[in-house]
Amino acid sequence: MSDYIRQHAVKIDYKLGESWIILNEIEQSIKKKIESVGTPLKDWNIKINRGILTGLNEAFIISKEKRDELIKTDPKSAEIIRPILRGRDIKRNEIDFQDKYLIALFPSRNYDIELFPAIKDWLINGDWVTTKTKKNPPTPIGSGKLRLEQSGKEHVFKGVRFKSRKKTTNKWFETQDSIKYWDDFNKPKIVWSDISSSPQFSLDENNSCISNTAYMLTDAHTNIVYILNSKLVEWYFPKISLDLGKGSRYTKQFIELLPLPSIREYRDFYNNLTADNVDEKLSTVYHLTKEEVLYINNQI
Repeated sequence: MSDYIRQHAVKIDYKLGESWIILNEIEQSIKKKIESVGTPLKDWNIKINRGILTGLNEAFIISKEKRDELIKTDPKSAEIIRPILRGRDIKRNEIDFQDKYLIALFPSRNYDIELFPAIKDWLINGDWVTTKTKKNPPTPIGSGKLRLEQSGKEHVFKGVRFKSRKKTTNKWFETQDSIKYWDDFNKPKIVWSDISSSPQFSLDENNSCISNTAYMLTDAHTNIVYILNSKLVEWYFPKISLDLGKGSRYTKQFIELLPLPSIREYRDFYNNLTADNVDEKLSTVYHLTKEEVLYINNQI
């Protein structure tokens, strides 16, 4: 046994403070090249934010039909109803919009609910309350305000016992998250699902909001999306993230560790990047050998 170990041992170098992973020699070589050329996204002047936690999607995320009804009843409702993408709606270089809309009552915006009577009525008297949720049974029409109350208290309404949303300092009609970065939804942004079996990044230029099952990256060259969807990132990302067996967690803490070529140093590279040429161009930028490129292609 000791002879076998000596013959097949692989020397592995680790940096202090980083997670460790067992890699063979060619994998170590590829990883070192990527990290020597790239700059971790956490060191870029960009922003990565999680999507919106409403605390009760049944009330805040509505269909196109309900959106149209609310706007017809009160045209002012259109000011705070936004298209929303869930993690499942985001594919690789593609968005499968499902006509879902968000009542975007963010605490950081300090809205007066009295200015939106149709939406107020929906939140209090809408039939969304008759839908069973994880924490509550169906409740009678008219129980919406108590359901949405952000106190964590239990209530009884017309004989039905239920619990309000968790305690916060926000008003009953507001989302649970403050969403101080609300204006970033109006920018071109790269969006993705928080859990996926492979990279599923897409560019959103339709001012969509995103739910808490997704993330977004703003203030960067939009062609970064091609790198994030590349074979190289698909191979590299599991080496630095939490492996779920059938996928990875594409959360901020792992995404910001990705070492990508700096825009300042590789501007021409980004300007000429496409979905079709990204893998070839990345192999050149990271100085990968033909053997290493073939290895990556065979591993994914």
